[in-house]
Amino acid sequence: MQLQLPLFPKEATMVSEFLGVYEKDGHVQYIVNGLPVDSHRSGDHNSFRFTTSKFIEQGLCRKADVERCFQVTPDSVARWHKKYVREGGDGFFGHDARQGKAHKIIGEKRQRIQSKLDKGQSVNSIAKEEGLRESAIRYAISVGHLKKKKVPQ
Repeated sequence: MQLQLPLFPKEATMVSEFLGVYEKDGHVQYIVNGLPVDSHRSGDHNSFRFTTSKFIEQGLCRKADVERCFQVTPDSVARWHKKYVREGGDGFFGHDARQGKAHKIIGEKRQRIQSKLDKGQSVNSIAKEEGLRESAIRYAISVGHLKKKKVPQ
């Protein structure tokens, strides 16, 4: 699936009869009745998704208004809004917002995993015991957060 980026207007553009938007100096500014109500960096897609979903929920615009103004797909807008309704801001910025990205293996968990690696235990079995994906541990090893014991040949 290819990411369809939102297009932010340089000039003030009305998203709906109440909500306007414009981009200036790398920041997107949202205005309601001429007053600024929210902003985010142009490249911050999670903030864009959260903000537009919040405005839809507040009744300041409709999903179709967001699709038209920012030239994004109806499915995307529906998915973002559904996430906002179910999870609120945590769905976009919380711990689980990483969706498939490697876990941060820190603290006590890192020490336990390192101890198991030092004893020669397989990454697969450690992942099952710790409730992690094998790829998360392999990633931590590849970036140097964990060290895998070298097997003598």
